Amino acid sequence: MLTPEEWTAVRLSLQVAFWATVWSLPPGILVAFILSRLHFPGRGLFDGLIHLPLVLPRVVVGYLLLLLLGARGTFGFYLNEWFGIRLIFSTAGATVAAAVVSFPLTVNAIRLSLDAVDKGLETAARTLGASRLDVFFSITLPLMLPGILSGTLISLASALGEFGATITFVSNVEGVTRTIPLAIYSATSMPDGDDIALRLTIVSIVLALGALLLAEFADRRIRVVLGRI
Repeated sequence: MLTPEEWTAVRLSLQVAFWATVWSLPPGILVAFILSRLHFPGRGLFDGLIHLPLVLPRVVVGYLLLLLLGARGTFGFYLNEWFGIRLIFSTAGATVAAAVVSFPLTVNAIRLSLDAVDKGLETAARTLGASRLDVFFSITLPLMLPGILSGTLISLASALGEFGATITFVSNVEGVTRTIPLAIYSATSMPDGDDIALRLTIVSIVLALGALLLAEFADRRIRVVLGRI
């Protein structure tokens, strides 16, 4: 059985991952649509910037967040002074770190699904008088659903495992920013922490694997409903 402190880490991980996924989904759909359907100067650079968190060391991502959103950061200073929003050493900051790291995964899954949508269907709808907005909500969006759901669950799994950016940006505060990965890290630093680390590792594996399996199952079910297989 998990101790109260371990349950707190699990609850906090689920909370952070959930809100990171929720907040990153709408901009993820927008960015995926831009990358898939629009052509403009600097598109390659924009694509590279979006996917940069995938290839940068997570500690670097966390440090950049600290420079931008820290109490004396480029934007963090004004967030604190004008709105009283202080992200460092907070659960909200941990959510931001998880969202930034998992955002490229959301975009990529949705973009791949959007690329597979038959543009002929959209063109036919346009020739019949449908507006671009009608085409998007009646044709494009339903056909994007497998990618949206898959991206959501993969992003959730990624956010559950986020470590480097979180500990660099918001530190390791018990009950506030200490998610499962940080709790495991703390446990390995304790003389008698092996059992704690093992229990939390098992929980982490179960949660991540469950999210991935659910993504695969949901993708198959939606494709069946849409008549793709």
